[in-house]
Order: sequence, then C-alpha cells, then structure tokens
Amino acid sequence: MTAPPEARRIRPSRPVSVLIGVDPVLCRPTSDAPSRAAHHAIRQAVFVEEQGVFADSDLDAHDARDDVIHVLALHEGRPAGTVRLYPVGPDEWLGDRLAVLPEYRSANIGGPLVRFAVATASARGGRVMHAHVQLPNERFFHRLGWATAGEIETYVGRPHVPMTIALMPVCPWLAGPERTAA
Repeated sequence: MTAPPEARRIRPSRPVSVLIGVDPVLCRPTSDAPSRAAHHAIRQAVFVEEQGVFADSDLDAHDARDDVIHVLALHEGRPAGTVRLYPVGPDEWLGDRLAVLPEYRSANIGGPLVRFAVATASARGGRVMHAHVQLPNERFFHRLGWATAGEIETYVGRPHVPMTIALMPVCPWLAGPERTAA
C-alpha cells in the first residue's frame, strides 16, 4: 500500500525562516551618527526606562573616549541590541552596557553581541576580557565560555558578578594593519 502524495511530503515541525542560510542578526561597530543614536537609544530604553539602573542617562566618560567601540546589533535590519567595549590595560578589555530591547530578547541577540565583542577585543590585541554581569545573566555568560571571577559586587548601584574570558590570539595576517605594525 502506498501512502498518498501529501503524506509523503516532509513537513517542517516549526515555521521556516524566509532568511534560510542568512543570519538575521548583524553586529557592527557604530560608524555614523544615526547608528550611534540607535545604540544610545537602546541603552536609554533598557537601562534608564525599563530597568531604572540610571536616573536620567547611562552615558558616562567612557562614551567620549576615542578607543571605545559602540556596537549595534540589527535583527533583520532593525536596531535590536548593543554592547560597548574598550581597553582597560595593555592586553585587557572591558565589555559593558550589553542591552537587548524586550521585543528582541527571544531572537537570540545577546549571544551574537557578546561573541562579536570578544572577537573584536581579541582582534585588537586583547588577551583577556572582563565584564560586570547582572546576576540573572551569569548562566548565559557561562554558556558562552565566560568564567565567574569573584564574589558578587555592587556595580552601578546593583549586584553584579565579575566575569572574565581568555581571548584567542589572532593570526597577524588576519588582524589588519593595527596589529601587524611593529
């Protein structure tokens, strides 16, 4: 007995994205005023309006530094999340201000942002990266390869856990001119 043609067809068990083979998340450093404004708007929405971590603004002196990298994550072309990173020593980097808008939290934005920050710090000569992570996010960072690096601390007035990750050295021919110059 042969099954009818419709029974022989393979049916997906869940909806298939129209972006088959294309990652819907793009992370990139902000390079112009509109992308920087989107970066800051997301931080404002998450850290000031939603979480109340800061009263009026989360902007600080680090935002004005030339060596700070402001990263914007786009989900299917729309601003969805941010992270900020900067050097804190010759081989050490700090990642902070990781924020994802509530409507994108189920779209896997945080992982690509953290991996992008780690890869960027590594490509710029970093050997280790640090972060102060809100307690509910500690397990998420563990899954991304980070290790808890101390006891719970107060950071920006809230409990955070210090975390760290060793950065992989980058091959000089892949690192770009700033890494290959003697």
